[in-house]
Amino acid sequence: MATDATGLEVMYRGTVYPWHCDQMGHMNVMWYVGKFDEATWQLFASFGITPGYLRTSGRGMVAVDQRISYRRELLAGDIVVVRSAVLEVREKVIRFCHRMENAATGELAAVTVLTGVHFDVERRRSCPLPDEQLRAAQALVTDFDPGI
Repeated sequence: MATDATGLEVMYRGTVYPWHCDQMGHMNVMWYVGKFDEATWQLFASFGITPGYLRTSGRGMVAVDQRISYRRELLAGDIVVVRSAVLEVREKVIRFCHRMENAATGELAAVTVLTGVHFDVERRRSCPLPDEQLRAAQALVTDFDPGI
């Protein structure tokens, strides 16, 4: 994975298409969330929370908190990159962030901090992460300050 001066790894690359834009002419907030979500699944896979693991174990991940700060608009045709970091890992909880940048200018477009909870899909209750995934996620924890 590629990193920048912040040490954050690239988890998503994409393009802003015209249909992502709203009546204001810039990418609508729903697409920021969608692109951040794609980065989330790449980040989770990096420490073993893969679709295969979720399907075979009867486990899931749910977002319980998400904060987004929009810094600069993105327009149709802009290329975006999302860099991600794990901020905190507890027995059942992972807090992480994503930085969306305009790949051509390097300008920060948006930043989000999310809290996800590992849970049992049958019981619909939180449950501990398996030791292997817990240790792998803990190894990725950084002191990066997302600024929100």
